[in-house]
Amino acid sequence: MSVRYEASDGLAVITLDRPELLNAFNDELGNAALERVLEASADPEVRCIVVTGAGRAFSSGEDLAALADGYARGEAPPLGDTLRNRYNPLIRALRAAPKPVVAAVNGVAAGAGVSIVLACDFRIASEKAKLVLAFVKVGLVPDAGSMWFLTRTIGAAKAFELAASGDPLDARRAHELGLFTEVVPEDGFEARWKAFAAELAGGPTRAYALIKRLSEHAAESSLDAQLEFEIGAQSEAGATADHLEGVNAFFEKRPPKFVGE
Repeated sequence: MSVRYEASDGLAVITLDRPELLNAFNDELGNAALERVLEASADPEVRCIVVTGAGRAFSSGEDLAALADGYARGEAPPLGDTLRNRYNPLIRALRAAPKPVVAAVNGVAAGAGVSIVLACDFRIASEKAKLVLAFVKVGLVPDAGSMWFLTRTIGAAKAFELAASGDPLDARRAHELGLFTEVVPEDGFEARWKAFAAELAGGPTRAYALIKRLSEHAAESSLDAQLEFEIGAQSEAGATADHLEGVNAFFEKRPPKFVGE
């Protein structure tokens, strides 16, 4: 299998599993990753999703080696179809997941691998991690939403600079720019992302989902439109069992026990 999936204790871990090829994407890996994200999103027992890579890379992006024969014949692949059918559905599924999604960035993320990292809600990175937006090095442009995420996170000028240079960002610099949530020493990396994800899995899941919707809406709306949108979101959050539990825990001076409902 090109993707491993483990779900327990409210946490689903999706591991891209082609380590011998740095978890490069082909149709099999892309379809399997999408299937697992949708499965975790729909499972009411799952309250947090983690995406990570096997071996020393998160993902090197597209499996260019599989396309080498066509390129040698002077035949460029239908890149637009690949985006439409493989990467874009995965990016949309990560953003639409009604629960927090954590990228556990264990090593290099390149090309579309960067987009997958940025599409997650949180990014816990090993000190060995790198982001490599290297499209321009082969005469291409960033895709799978990477410029959308970069522009909203670090601004248009810096996003253009990164895309036009294609130079790698090490973990510390990515963290300074706000692209990584945390950077962790390699020997403590797995323990940290598991603890981080477990904390999210014990939180108010529906509130997290609503915050994601608020964030997406805010990026495109006016203040008045956002204020109206917040009325519906807060009304929905206020009707949850977790809201009642949170308020009662506050009055009783105890930690809340959220159930995700």
